[in-house]
Amino acid sequence: MPATADQYFSQNRLIAILRGLTPDEALPVGEAIVNAGWRCLEVPLNSPDPFESISRLVKRFGDQALIGAGTVLTAEDVEKVAKTGAKLIVAPNTDAEVVKAALAHDMVMMPGVYTATEAFNAIKLGSKYLKVFPADSLGPNYIKALKSVLPKHIQVIPTGGIAVDTVAAFHAAGCHAFGVGSSLYKPGVTVDEVKKRAETLTAATKDLK
Repeated sequence: MPATADQYFSQNRLIAILRGLTPDEALPVGEAIVNAGWRCLEVPLNSPDPFESISRLVKRFGDQALIGAGTVLTAEDVEKVAKTGAKLIVAPNTDAEVVKAALAHDMVMMPGVYTATEAFNAIKLGSKYLKVFPADSLGPNYIKALKSVLPKHIQVIPTGGIAVDTVAAFHAAGCHAFGVGSSLYKPGVTVDEVKKRAETLTAATKDLK
């Protein structure tokens, strides 16, 4: 069976996108987020020294959370991520070689899609989780319409513009989990502020069924 994120989503529906994270920030920021109940964290590969940050997160939180990389654009990068022990690959697009490489390593794969054609191509490649990006330019109504034609087991994860005041609408549209970036973390935000934001976002999603 392909690897899944379901056990993590059953605890918390939020995916932390830590774009710009440095290795020195990885553990304190990761601790603030994990302690707030989050169980999925990814470091985009256009961050400073991302493989080192991912490696540190895996060693510290790998038994508690699904750790991985975002903005993964090549199969070669999948191989590098796999060597850190990470289990999650997130991409802004759907690249067949990236999807195949991730699934070959028994990793959770979340390719990026925007249209119905892209969504069905990703599903054909074996993806269960679809990252709809950028979600804020499409809106909940678009995702609701898209969900109506997708297989029932496919989980749609909106990313881009997800915040405390938008999660309920996206959830009502049929979204199962949410990728959260700048409303949680961006360079210059203190660890204390990340902690507050993580806790607030957890509270905003805890009652979603």
